[in-house]
Amino acid sequence: MNYTAKRTSRAQARRRWKCAASFVRKNPWRVLLISLLILIPCFWHKRIEAGDLPSHTYNAWLAHLVKTGQAPGLELEPRWNNIAADVALEKIGTLAGFAVAEKIVVAVSVLIFFWGAFAFVSTANHRPPWTLLPAIAIVTYGWTFYAGFLNYYLGLGLGFFAASLLWRGFGVDLAIGAILAAMALAAHPLAFVCLVGLALYFRLADAARGWWRWSLLPAGLVIVLGCHYYVIHLRTLFWHSKNFYAMNGADQMVLFSSHYANLARITFAFEIFCILFGLWSEWKANKTNKPWSGRAPSAGFRAPLEVWAILIFAAAVLPEFLWFTPGDPAPFAFLIARLTSVTAVLALCVLGSVRPRGWHFAGLAMCASVFFFWTYRDTGMLSDMEAQVEKMVSALPPGRRVIETIHLPPDSRLRYIGHMVDRACIGRCFAYEDYEPTTGQFRIRVRHPSPIVTDSTEKSSAMEDGDYVVLPEDLPMNEIYQCDATDLAKLCMRELSAGEQNGRIGYRPQ
Repeated sequence: MNYTAKRTSRAQARRRWKCAASFVRKNPWRVLLISLLILIPCFWHKRIEAGDLPSHTYNAWLAHLVKTGQAPGLELEPRWNNIAADVALEKIGTLAGFAVAEKIVVAVSVLIFFWGAFAFVSTANHRPPWTLLPAIAIVTYGWTFYAGFLNYYLGLGLGFFAASLLWRGFGVDLAIGAILAAMALAAHPLAFVCLVGLALYFRLADAARGWWRWSLLPAGLVIVLGCHYYVIHLRTLFWHSKNFYAMNGADQMVLFSSHYANLARITFAFEIFCILFGLWSEWKANKTNKPWSGRAPSAGFRAPLEVWAILIFAAAVLPEFLWFTPGDPAPFAFLIARLTSVTAVLALCVLGSVRPRGWHFAGLAMCASVFFFWTYRDTGMLSDMEAQVEKMVSALPPGRRVIETIHLPPDSRLRYIGHMVDRACIGRCFAYEDYEPTTGQFRIRVRHPSPIVTDSTEKSSAMEDGDYVVLPEDLPMNEIYQCDATDLAKLCMRELSAGEQNGRIGYRPQ
């Protein structure tokens, strides 16, 4: 990079928060319109059907009951992480109702994630990625969102903003970035680790020269390999060693059934074509400034591509589930699947480094249209199922214990849809298999015995899988289940008896 270009880069880097404010002032209607459009999936059904999300809302209600002395056997543990979204749900829910609170908190989280990713890609390439808006929207509503990991999702959005400031910022930018980083840590520790890794790698990549610059990628791979040798001494479960290449960011599109995978492959192939065509066009236009020489505009793709490769390597050598200590009652789950939200945004940084073209936007918009049509249809089915649950539990005596055995088809990549029962129970009943109090990873903890929640993760998992043998002290208790294997959207409810297995009737995946 020559001296003039370096000065220009430094000038663009200074006071990035002021640049962001100026960007909003210059594009107020565009920002408002895009924000409204990106929020449509939060409001196109009565309920937001996103896996674990209903559990967060239900436990925010439980936290309120704990504080008012109406949740015997439960207590709130002081925590400084994995709490941001939960606290917001509780505070707003106490004032405005938990249905309203969920809409508000999720909508704000979506906007933070979307514009955080937008800001990060902008920082990578020194220009707003307007042609990539459909792709950013897909990642915003990708697997991480529909898995319902709200604290982590919110933390990532804050992390993208923080990394944008810490990457090329100075002075006040760094202070604001540090504040956002602290907020990301309060949301989720993994989101904080991601933003620190991104900011550190990219800042070093900008500063390093010669052999120091070439050493960054090997150093990143060695760090991941060190993590591998650390975790193999822990209790682990499920590695992507045989299909790690599929965890490339496009997997965020693979949701409710197998046909999403075909769309993900098409979208990924189109993005690869856009990148290769852009690099070839630059090479053809200026053969003396090769894209990999460090002088062409697309040289900005190098650092994001390197970190993207490091995360692919991480998918090959790190497990999805791991227990950090022998006494952990539950594992940290879906490590790699969570990380691919970051992998996807890095891929967009690479795509954004080539010259933007109108057909980039058109192709990505076509992929996004299919993606959002499918998610509208599939979440609509789940919303109809939850309407059945609400009708069932409304007829129960107040405070009745309820468990569920509700599953998506085997080709679905998403789990935890049964938590719709948790949300339906707010103000009416108690989701007895609620997993949060037993894991030790959230604010609410269970003291043995509690009449409103089971006291072990093993029992909770068994209830959800349909393998639990009902004890006399569990009664009275009802089960909501899929009563027709040919129509999984049809739900039924029955009262359980002591000594029976809860999943002996109804659909169970093979």
